[in-house]
Amino acid sequence: MGSEQVPETRGVSVQLLATVDLAGELDGLEGRQLRTRMVTIEPGGVFGPLHDHVGRPGTVYILQGTITDHRDGVATDYGPGVGWPEDRHTLHWLENRGTVPAVEISVDIVASPPQ
Repeated sequence: MGSEQVPETRGVSVQLLATVDLAGELDGLEGRQLRTRMVTIEPGGVFGPLHDHVGRPGTVYILQGTITDHRDGVATDYGPGVGWPEDRHTLHWLENRGTVPAVEISVDIVASPPQ
């Protein structure tokens, strides 16, 4: 990422839509869950800081607005109907440079919360 300054998270709301406990669904996934969230980034908002997806693979799909994905020194804009994968090689942060809220659906595999 070089000397790029990565702002902290601001203007972001996250709504948990659903989870599925993966224990018993697929061998080797005990202690993991499939999670679906709706993330809204307000205009000028940032989903940071710089973060990776090691052990937390997933996909993102944009419903509304435009999200700028910053990785490897490159800023890529994604609009409605487009998405991207997030795997162990992903190191990024997101922002909404637009004038309307950007809304994404995020689906990932995460550690199950302690019971």
